[in-house]
Amino acid sequence: MMREKLLSLSLLCLTFFVNGFAQEPQSNLIKLSKDGRLTYLPNAKGDIIPDFSAVGYHQNNKQIPQVKVLKELVPNGTNDQHQIQEAINELAKLPMNKDGFRGAILLKKGTYKIPGSIHITTSGIILRGEGTATKLIATGTGQRKLISVNGTGKPKEVPHTRVQITDAYVPVGAKSFTISKAESFKEGDDIMIFRPGTTKWIQDIKMDQIDARDGTVQWKAGEYDLYFERKIVAIKDNQITIDNPVVMAMEIQYGGGEIYKYTFEGRISEVGIENMLLESAYQSDTDENHGWDAVWMNRVENAWVSNVTSKYFGYSCVNLATYSRQVTVQNCTSLAPKSKVEGGRRYSFNNDGQLNLVRDCLADEGRHDYVTGAKVAGPNVFYNCKATNAKADIGPHHRWAVGTLYDNIITDGDINVQDRGNWGTGHGWAGVTQMLWNCKAKKVTLQNPYVSGNNYAIGVIATKSEGRLKNRPDGIWEGFNKKELRVPSLYIKQLVDRKKTNN
Repeated sequence: MMREKLLSLSLLCLTFFVNGFAQEPQSNLIKLSKDGRLTYLPNAKGDIIPDFSAVGYHQNNKQIPQVKVLKELVPNGTNDQHQIQEAINELAKLPMNKDGFRGAILLKKGTYKIPGSIHITTSGIILRGEGTATKLIATGTGQRKLISVNGTGKPKEVPHTRVQITDAYVPVGAKSFTISKAESFKEGDDIMIFRPGTTKWIQDIKMDQIDARDGTVQWKAGEYDLYFERKIVAIKDNQITIDNPVVMAMEIQYGGGEIYKYTFEGRISEVGIENMLLESAYQSDTDENHGWDAVWMNRVENAWVSNVTSKYFGYSCVNLATYSRQVTVQNCTSLAPKSKVEGGRRYSFNNDGQLNLVRDCLADEGRHDYVTGAKVAGPNVFYNCKATNAKADIGPHHRWAVGTLYDNIITDGDINVQDRGNWGTGHGWAGVTQMLWNCKAKKVTLQNPYVSGNNYAIGVIATKSEGRLKNRPDGIWEGFNKKELRVPSLYIKQLVDRKKTNN
């Protein structure tokens, strides 16, 4: 079925490029080559649209599996949290199989009352329900996560492995670059790409000049360093090739970049939350003393949340924190959040991690439904998602998210990529290499930062807005309000192309 869908969307892409860009020779971004693959056209600096396809569970190289059930539970209404946690702890003691799984816990249909939180802290555990007939309720009071998936620790640099990137300019979209010395690296190494946030860079994007109000914090050097997790796939002399592209140019004038090996011993993997309804108890529509996140993940990789519906939580259906990586969130629904309708609330699908995929999801009555936070290191993808009764905007929310694709996002609210100025404590420039592809919204703001890259709107249908702060550079627009064009999915087309190449 998946193969048929990919083929269908690939043909749709071909139709678009024959009937779309073929009629618009002014496109400076992309074209279809003779073999049917996308060809990316570099700008004067060498930047191209990056490949967003290698995100999500195992970078889309594996399908989410159906893991064998080892334990079944039924609700008893008195100690449901205890019995679920006990089952998780029992599975955690079992050895993992060759695929990294311990087993699945099946929560049979019924209502499970959870006065606190359920914790998964070990790899290879799946928590599965029987669809919306399995209901977990965050009972009582207290802002908390209903289901928390979290390992331990943080990335650690391997001593004596840090080397300089020697290219004066590494463009957006690049998958290879030159380093000063490659002899200590090998194919398969996990590396961190470090891009410093220097004083000169902050001055050039004018984030030391935010129009101050009470609480505004100007950006400072060192506080905006960026860290991108990658894997080496090839080495030739001192040139290395990586598994995912550079999504923000590294420029010698702004400190260039470095790489080093890293370890993350406490991060867990192969965890899934699937097929259930999660609810929070609440006292009123603006009550905030109740369940806050339905599912929260951090310090986890190659995991998934699938077919989960949340109701009445104050913050999110799914919240992917900073150290979440290669997580797929699919076919999930966020309904009827209960909270005040103001800052720090109703972020239906929040992603602060990297190489994550949120697809085929629905949010109703949220504020920032498909959103990233500060210094989010891409690529990340939101694909084929919808927001209804939106109370605020979709997009990078604050402080320089890097490399996000919003592909086939439909909202009755706004999508904004802009300088947010002194909102919050000084959000400033929300992001760079933000790609809106075939999105529909009430209004769209798309601004380019003063330096360090571009933002793109391709095939967007909306009213164009100048944004909160005027006189910012305009983003790059193509096919704007071209309703006759059936714009394809960039994500799916890139995925099809990559699988063709790998085969």
